[in-house]
Amino acid sequence: MSDDYPGVIPHLTIADRRADEAIAFYQAAFGAELVQRMPTEDGRVMHAHLKINGGSVMLNDDFPEYHGPTGAPAAMTLHLQVADADAAFDRATAAGATVTMPLDNQFWGDRYGQVADPFGFTWSIGGPVRE
Repeated sequence: MSDDYPGVIPHLTIADRRADEAIAFYQAAFGAELVQRMPTEDGRVMHAHLKINGGSVMLNDDFPEYHGPTGAPAAMTLHLQVADADAAFDRATAAGATVTMPLDNQFWGDRYGQVADPFGFTWSIGGPVRE
């Protein structure tokens, strides 16, 4: 795989025309950089590309007229691997994420927890145990 094609990129459909809210939330919660935003004539977001911690996330408003997905898949969790899980967890919750699994040291050696964003997606945050 070349650098031109970075692999799997999550593409999130944000219900209720709230993609712009999601962009602002991900910028505040995860330090996301907005790379591109493409609006439609009626003001919806056709797609937006965000860089988060060296990875990419795509998102868009829902387009029910095209029978696209309108909610978060129940089994999907987006993972943010960072050097300082405590700082990342605090930033996400300060931005409005809801704790679904408190951040704690895990048996496999990481500090790990989960939050739910305001758009129905689960994010896990992990990093090395701090001494």
